[in-house]
Amino acid sequence: MQNQQVTPGMNFKYLINNQIPQAMAWVTGGAAFPEISGLVKFYPTAYGGVVIEAEFFNLPNINVVGSTDFYAFHIHENGDCSHNFANTGEHYNPDLRPHPHHAGDLLPLMSNQGYAWMAFYDKSFKIEDIMGRSVVVHRRVDNFTTQPSGGSGAKIACGIIRPFG
Repeated sequence: MQNQQVTPGMNFKYLINNQIPQAMAWVTGGAAFPEISGLVKFYPTAYGGVVIEAEFFNLPNINVVGSTDFYAFHIHENGDCSHNFANTGEHYNPDLRPHPHHAGDLLPLMSNQGYAWMAFYDKSFKIEDIMGRSVVVHRRVDNFTTQPSGGSGAKIACGIIRPFG
């Protein structure tokens, strides 16, 4: 039997299954898609980054049997989801880098008939840096090229990042 090493991925799975997140955002849909709901959890890691776990229900392609679709997923500057998310500001970008290198540029959500779940590691920020900011889901996928936000379209869901508990 080979000597087994503990990998970062094993630690990340342990975090998600056994630890309480340090922060979270309850996400709700706006006027165009009020049925969207989701929860995004943020876990600190021993590697200096953050594990992000996200689960969403009722994304726009829910009624298309067998469908998949992609949605841009970002952290925005302001924790203000009022006025159909008009006050969230731009992508969180403390280093003033071009898109898609903003700290708030996250992986796209892949929805299967309206449901999406994913978990990933990100070393672009610390949890204390994003506390009080917003998580936003956009109507279209981020093309990772168009400035300043990847041509991701309308904001369709939003939640404010808060301490867990």
